[in-house]
Amino acid sequence: MTAELERFRVELTGYCYRMLGSGLEAEDAVQESLVRAWQALDRYDERRASLRTWLYRIATNVCLDMLRSAQRRALAMDLGPASDAGAAIGAPLAANRWIQPIADSRALPATGDPAEQAVLRDTIRLAFVAALQHLPARQRAVLILRDVLCWSAEEVAGLLDGTVPAVNSALQRARATLREHAPAPADPPDAARRALLDRYCAAFERHDVEALVALLHEDATMSMPPFVWWLHGRDQIRRAMLAPESSCEGAQLRPVAVNGSPAFWQTRPGPDGRHEPFALVVLEVAGGRVTDTVTFLDLDRRLVTAVAVPDR
Repeated sequence: MTAELERFRVELTGYCYRMLGSGLEAEDAVQESLVRAWQALDRYDERRASLRTWLYRIATNVCLDMLRSAQRRALAMDLGPASDAGAAIGAPLAANRWIQPIADSRALPATGDPAEQAVLRDTIRLAFVAALQHLPARQRAVLILRDVLCWSAEEVAGLLDGTVPAVNSALQRARATLREHAPAPADPPDAARRALLDRYCAAFERHDVEALVALLHEDATMSMPPFVWWLHGRDQIRRAMLAPESSCEGAQLRPVAVNGSPAFWQTRPGPDGRHEPFALVVLEVAGGRVTDTVTFLDLDRRLVTAVAVPDR
C-alpha cells in the first residue's frame, strides 16, 4: 500500500506548492501527509472517498495548519515600490518571506493530457503562485481545487466539510481577488520563445548588455530575492547591468525545468575552473519579450540538489 500512496506524491506536491508558495515546504507537507495516511490506513474507508480524495483531504489540512501562523510569501514587487538602479541593495529578508522556486519534476506529472499539462505548468509560474498568496487559505484551496484541478463543487465541499453554496461563494470571491493580481498570459514554449531564449543566453554569456536589454519589454522587472530591491523598466535594468559591480562576465546560463517557466542555473567558474551554480534565474516571457527576471540568491542546498545542473 505504501507504493499506492507514493504514486500521488508529485501531484500532491504541486497542490501543496500552490497553497504554500515554497517548494521545500510543499515537499515537507506532502511527506507529513503521506505519513499520516500510512498511519491511518486501517481507518480508511474506500466507500466514503477514493484514495486520491482522501489524500488531498489530509494534505489540505496539513497546509491549512502550516498557513495559520505564516506570513504571506511574496515576490519583491509585492513588498514595496521599485528601486533606482543606483540605490543600495539593502539587507536580505528571511527565506520565509519569499515565494520560493520548485523543480518541475517535483510538481508536474510527467505525462497527461496536453491541455491539462499546460494549465498545471502555467499555475506553478512564480507570478501566479504569488497571486494565489493574496487569498485566504481556504479560498486558495477552493480555487486551486476547482479552477486548476477541475474538481466539482460537490467534491470540494466534501473535502472541506462545507456546503456547495459555501464553496461557490468562496470561489467567486477568490476569482475576484485573483483578477486583481494575476499575471498576464505567458508565451507558449514554442519555436519563437526558444529562439528568444537562445538570443538571451548568447547575449548574457558574451556580456553584451545592449543586446540583452533589447530583448526586454519596456516595462520589464528585475528582482533578486532575498533582497527587497527590484527594478522596473528597461532603462533602469540597463543602468544596473552596466554598473561595474554588476558584471557577470565569465558566467554561464544552463537551462533547467523550474516553475513551468524558462529558467537557468547561473554558474560561475570556481578555483578549479569548473562551473558551479551561483543563482537560479527564472524568466517570464510574453509578447515575444522577456517581461520579468527573478534571480534567486542564497538558495537552500536541497533545492540545488533537486534542480540538477545540466552538462554543457
